[in-house]
Amino acid sequence: MSLETIRLSQTAKDQLVWLKRHTGITHWNVLCRWALALSLRDESTPLVKEIVTDSNVEMGWRTFSGSYGDIYLALLKQRCIADGEEPTDEAVSRTLIVHIHRGVGYLHGRRELKSISDFVMLAVA
Repeated sequence: MSLETIRLSQTAKDQLVWLKRHTGITHWNVLCRWALALSLRDESTPLVKEIVTDSNVEMGWRTFSGSYGDIYLALLKQRCIADGEEPTDEAVSRTLIVHIHRGVGYLHGRRELKSISDFVMLAVA
């Protein structure tokens, strides 16, 4: 597992397709950034520790993080520490994948999200 290439599960892909269709947000990376932020906001440790990345959705770290790569990396390392893990490359990669998947599930469960303004309202609530 590596930060260089982020792969998603088929379930996450299906949920992202639904989100793209219902929100008008067309890029995987944008939805995954929202998903990561939403999951990191939840202080509980994700229940799922291993994700089967069996879909054809993948993106590079630079595509995912854009110009905020250092900030996302710092957030992931901080989360590893908060969860009692050493922030090794492997732990950071696993934390990223687990939190993106949990966040995608959270977003998919919020059926009232119809636009980017709904995402913003969710973020400030």
